[in-house]
Amino acid sequence: MSELSNKSIVLASRPVGEPTAKDFRLETSSVAPLKDGEVLIKTLYLSLDPYMRGRMSAAKSYADPVAIGDVMVAETAGIVVDSRSDNYVVGDYVCCRAGWQEYFVSHHKDPMTYKVDPGKVPLSTYLGVCGMPGRTAYFGLIREGKPVAGETLVVSAASGAVGSVVGQIGKKLGLYVVGIAGGEKKCAYVKDELGFDECVDYKSDNFGSALKTACPNGIDIYFESVGGAVTEAVAKQFNSGARAPICGYIASYNATDITKERTPFHIFGELKNPPEHKFFLVFDHYPDFAEANSALTKWVASGEIKYQETVGEGLEMAPEYFSWLFSGKNFGKLVVKVADE
Repeated sequence: MSELSNKSIVLASRPVGEPTAKDFRLETSSVAPLKDGEVLIKTLYLSLDPYMRGRMSAAKSYADPVAIGDVMVAETAGIVVDSRSDNYVVGDYVCCRAGWQEYFVSHHKDPMTYKVDPGKVPLSTYLGVCGMPGRTAYFGLIREGKPVAGETLVVSAASGAVGSVVGQIGKKLGLYVVGIAGGEKKCAYVKDELGFDECVDYKSDNFGSALKTACPNGIDIYFESVGGAVTEAVAKQFNSGARAPICGYIASYNATDITKERTPFHIFGELKNPPEHKFFLVFDHYPDFAEANSALTKWVASGEIKYQETVGEGLEMAPEYFSWLFSGKNFGKLVVKVADE
């Protein structure tokens, strides 16, 4: 192939509070020739997710921070455009961890690069309901939440990429499912389209009492991804033996000093009878990814699990789109369409 130029977005500075455009920089470089065992992947869709905010910070975390000047991390879906591997041919569709850039060179044995089939479900869904957010929901509820039919499950950020899947799987498992979302439109979608039993608007003046009314038998499982006032309200209604898998707490992500924030660990820990809780990573269940991928793809293809996407256009706009995650401007999974095939 003739030499390609590659646009990428790198981290220019560590954000203080909410990230802004000045914390990123657009760079152009040339794509190096492939070595044996390498494949060149053209990014078609880029996933934007809340965990990326933590990777912009130098604070100690479960994963190393992105270095200043390095390409922002991200899962992507794309197409193989050149290959020096017997494992991949030009035209294969793949998911990989390319980051915020147009092209990515992957080694053919990279476990985070794998083939997908857009003939089964749309390519973008492999970044959402059939990808990392979907797997987080699957393992977070089934393995970490340990559900028993008839129990009450409460899901924060219920219209979002993870929460929407948690609740729908919960219904399949025979749970009474209550969502928490922001605004009438999202609450109506969660109840009417996704089939949750109830959905409570955390922006309403009577949120606490509305949540109590929606959960007449208390709360057995709380799927946590928000924190803050939502968690404070939920914590008042736990039953004995409750479980609270924690996949994040976005309310604190833009804090100038997260060590001074009141997190779900503080809120749960203060309770006389705290729920079983821990921060889990989807990669804790890496050996069983194929199980989740197969189930999620089947459910989406059959229409058993519904999903919503917000698709932005253009790599250069990714920093602006990223801010939508914290304002609630996106509806469902947020992806960026980087290129046509």
